[in-house]
Amino acid sequence: MSTLIPPHGGDELKPLIYPEVERPDELKRAEGLKKIPMTSRETSDVIMMAMGAYTPLSGFMGEADWRGCCEEMKLSDGLFWPIPVTLSADKELADGIGIEDEVALVDADNGEIMAVMTVREKYAIDKELECKKVYGTTDAEHPGAQKVLEQGDVNLAGPVTALSEGEYPEKYPDLFLRPAESRALFIKKGWHQAAAFQTRNPMHRSHEHLAKIAVEVTDGVFIHQVLGKLKEGDIPAEVRTKAIQAMIDNYFVDGTVIQAGYPIEMRYAGPREALFHALIRQNFGCSHLIVGRDHAGLGDYYGPFDAQHVFDTLWEGALETQPLKIDITFYCDKCHGMATAKTCPHDSKHHVSISGTEQRRRLSEGEDIPAEFSRPEVVKILQEYYASLA
Repeated sequence: MSTLIPPHGGDELKPLIYPEVERPDELKRAEGLKKIPMTSRETSDVIMMAMGAYTPLSGFMGEADWRGCCEEMKLSDGLFWPIPVTLSADKELADGIGIEDEVALVDADNGEIMAVMTVREKYAIDKELECKKVYGTTDAEHPGAQKVLEQGDVNLAGPVTALSEGEYPEKYPDLFLRPAESRALFIKKGWHQAAAFQTRNPMHRSHEHLAKIAVEVTDGVFIHQVLGKLKEGDIPAEVRTKAIQAMIDNYFVDGTVIQAGYPIEMRYAGPREALFHALIRQNFGCSHLIVGRDHAGLGDYYGPFDAQHVFDTLWEGALETQPLKIDITFYCDKCHGMATAKTCPHDSKHHVSISGTEQRRRLSEGEDIPAEFSRPEVVKILQEYYASLA
């Protein structure tokens, strides 16, 4: 019997996708349904449902679940859920849809029919409430809040069954792991506990240090990167994957790391998103989530450790996956290695502060990356990428 933690809300994963043999006929039927265009975030959410990463959701949230999620981080049945998962439509389109109608959900970027949904509810939301509660701001410059403020006036809710997982299985055949597959891989490796490391960037030495701490306290680390839509200037997944693999191959013990990816679109919701990332990793079988400085943050919208403190506000039994809270990491030239404020007694003048933003700036401007900052094998791959842009 597996000793991995159970999926969120129960004992079984709930992937919401038609069996492969049924998909051609269902797709043909869906072509005759009224079509609802989805934003990139909504499309990402459908794929997350399809693969079982949003277990135990059955589809896009109704009004009671949406409000409970925003105000109390609970669904209407009391289950912990920190981020709304909703589908919006323009009022004119929504007015033409009846309750219990089946609709086809379409990726607006490429026209692909992604899923079929039975509409059970149509409702308007308080967009300012969602922004304040989930993102802590109504500032339209915040990309997550902006998505909410710009969405359609009506939310459509109901059970979803996916017809596709988009381009991800084919584009990332070695990275795209569904929760059932990651769990099977952990069991095959004999892992009872696994720590997830969330990233949308290549890993510098601070990231490496966090991952190695996780390896010390669990059976292995699951480097789980964002394959969904990124911010402008972020390094593409293909390059990032190659750079991370170079680090794994050269600086980690064989068998202690799994690199994978998943198709979520970042919301940059800081503390709420850290909780969401932990919930999702529970479905993937991870006992822990590494939570460092400013997890899922953006600019100055959140304090550097807000995403750690928020876990202390949860009620007992809300979440199985626990945070590995780690202080700001840096290179200390007196310690001659990576350290944190908890382990290094030396003055800050001896510290080399490391950040992905600074690394990208140096790379884009052709500056050298010091060995204290990033591994040479990683830097070489990233320099080749930036040279190709030039």
